Amino acid sequence: MAIKNVKQLGKLVKATRKAQHLTQVELAAASGVGVRFISDLESGKETISFTKTLAVTSVLGLKLSYEEK
Repeated sequence: MAIKNVKQLGKLVKATRKAQHLTQVELAAASGVGVRFISDLESGKETISFTKTLAVTSVLGLKLSYEEK
């Protein structure tokens, strides 16, 4: 799946979290980030921390990669 913007990434994170039956509080605790960060990430806030995003996606079992055009 190609993610083209932060909103799409947020939707993917939210859908994956829900599919794994995790609350935002549980995901935040497992990722070492705050609940506010999870909320911001899932809503597509453009100024989110990439390092924290990697921690969250790792806990969810998502693999981020890139492809050159």
